[in-house]
Amino acid sequence: MPIVTDFKLPASTGALALPGQSSAAIFIAFITADDPHTNQPWCPDVRAALPYIKAAFSADSAPDLAFVSVGQIPEWKDKSNVYRTKWNVHNVPTVVRFEAVSGVVKETGRLVEGEILNEKKLSNFIRGQ
Repeated sequence: MPIVTDFKLPASTGALALPGQSSAAIFIAFITADDPHTNQPWCPDVRAALPYIKAAFSADSAPDLAFVSVGQIPEWKDKSNVYRTKWNVHNVPTVVRFEAVSGVVKETGRLVEGEILNEKKLSNFIRGQ
């Protein structure tokens, strides 16, 4: 399945569109924007996790993943930004799994920062274990 880099985050989890079948999950990776001087994420934790995320979601059988940028440092540090207030993201990177539960799209798991670097944990998370 694809890795989407131009994903438009809806206003709420309930408005997320799940892939095809009702049992499918969608994953959103909240990462930082690229530093304009280095063209790499400004956060070292995001730089460390990206190869793991990309490898795990590049397999033919991998579920959909959308990257969402939380912005540059001033945006991210603002305690009232939308990622903190509406999406409960307080650390980057964060990978969140969303699935339909009783017909309603809900968060069913998340991995944060160093947890993403654990390949077994990431693989189990993707498989819903």
